Amino acid sequence: MIAIVLVGGEGTRLRPLTYALPKPMLPVVERPMIARVLEWLASHGVTTAVLSLGYQPDAFVDAFPDGSFAGVELRYAVEPEPLDTAGAIRFAARAAEVDSETLVVVNGDVLTDLDLRSLVELHGSHGGEATIALTAVEDPSAYGVVPTDDAGRVLAFIEKPRREDAPTNRVNAGTYILDPSVLERIAPDRRVSIEREIFPELVEAKSLYALDSPAYWLDTGTPERYLQAQLDILRGRRAAAALPACTARSEGVYLAPGASLEGEVGGCVFVGRDATVEAGALVRDAVVGAAAHVAAGARVRHCVLLPGAMVRPGALVEESVVGPSAIVGEGAAVTGGSIVGAAALVLDGARLDSARLPV
Repeated sequence: MIAIVLVGGEGTRLRPLTYALPKPMLPVVERPMIARVLEWLASHGVTTAVLSLGYQPDAFVDAFPDGSFAGVELRYAVEPEPLDTAGAIRFAARAAEVDSETLVVVNGDVLTDLDLRSLVELHGSHGGEATIALTAVEDPSAYGVVPTDDAGRVLAFIEKPRREDAPTNRVNAGTYILDPSVLERIAPDRRVSIEREIFPELVEAKSLYALDSPAYWLDTGTPERYLQAQLDILRGRRAAAALPACTARSEGVYLAPGASLEGEVGGCVFVGRDATVEAGALVRDAVVGAAAHVAAGARVRHCVLLPGAMVRPGALVEESVVGPSAIVGEGAAVTGGSIVGAAALVLDGARLDSARLPV
């Protein structure tokens, strides 16, 4: 099978982390998000993945210098300008010369345990042009809402309706099987949205089907969900998602090689390679990235410290993300979904609540 992985977006909701790295290259428990997506694709028989690139494309090429990962051949298609979702799919398929194939298409910032083979099998059975995966969410207003009939044929594709207007809580899960004929529906000379233009056109043609799945699914696009992606792995909610090489100090507490953990821990904690948590520090429900440092008297709760981050004595980091090589100064507080960017400095005693640094 051949997959197109959409990884060209700017990741605006995770700025300033994405100033330094594109969102799919951000680590999820010490492994780049895109690596976890490629491992999932490989486990379902995908042999070639075309990365549809736009923002910071060199980061992906540099990450996989031999052009493969997890047994999957990698090809790269760099958009000359933003083409939106459908335009990006068409461009990548043509650039990689796979436009005559039935394609798997996935969003590179979605983590899922979907049974991809079941989606492929359904696609082969109904005679339609496209099949999409659905997932149930509490609030469908941020997604494409997809009502279906008893045979799985999509009756409508309603992009981001008001919550009270949504006919179902089943939404587009960002994984598609597309026949080559779908590419012919995509105009080559402008931005084209698959959600707002192509899927409604396929609904009109009665050629779009869907498979509802109860499997794990998470769109990692916000700080809260990026944090959730880490903790879900530590809590065992994704049985298929591997931890990096580590040892279990106790239930839910994992140490990578070279990690030093002398402080108090609670809940689920991962301490990365050569990272240090000093005596007198508290770490709870958190990922402490490789070579990060949590000083005595610091409190780190329900957060992610990316590689090389430093939390100085008496500081508090809670419900937030601290970027690579960033420093949280002595007695400072970073709370409420704040994001501290790469190499940024939170001054001693400063208070960041629901804030971004730099802006």
